Amino acid sequence: MNLSGAFTGDTSAEMLKAIGAKYIIIGHSERRTYHQESDEFIARKFAVLKSQGLTPVLCIGESEEENSAGKTEQVCAHQIDAVLNSLSASAFENSVIAYEPIWAIGTGKLATPAQAQTVHKFIRDHITKQDPAIAEQVIIQYGGSVNASNAAELFSQLDIDGALVGGASLKADAFATTIFNPAAAAKKAS
Repeated sequence: MNLSGAFTGDTSAEMLKAIGAKYIIIGHSERRTYHQESDEFIARKFAVLKSQGLTPVLCIGESEEENSAGKTEQVCAHQIDAVLNSLSASAFENSVIAYEPIWAIGTGKLATPAQAQTVHKFIRDHITKQDPAIAEQVIIQYGGSVNASNAAELFSQLDIDGALVGGASLKADAFATTIFNPAAAAKKAS
């Protein structure tokens, strides 16, 4: 994998760093689907970002079919294992994992806070098997139809460290309420 050069349609880690980017989303379901990015390829991108001093935001999550078949944990483990197996648990130091069930992205569907907590705990426990200290400090966010009306309840869960907000971030007032005062946002939405 080249660090720099002219690669039409792509942006190098060096370019992102040069313009001041600090956090880089990788592994998003759209990239996995439309660009056929494999877990192993995403792990290589993760390594490049870390080598450039950038913070990877690793998106993981299952499709609706995988969720219905009870494969959520299996899918998430496989996506995390690509990084763990190629780089080790230490790669997750100063990194972010965003659990984004594909079936909830932009659909208005949402994992219940309890369901999201269960998956977030699974992710933390999965990393704990290799390195408890790294598992404790890794940031695990929830993404998938997060908005002002559901953020407070999601953020109250033990293992949900924040949110990766998509469409709801396009409305500045609602986004600010979601991020800076989720309890008030939930109260206002009810």
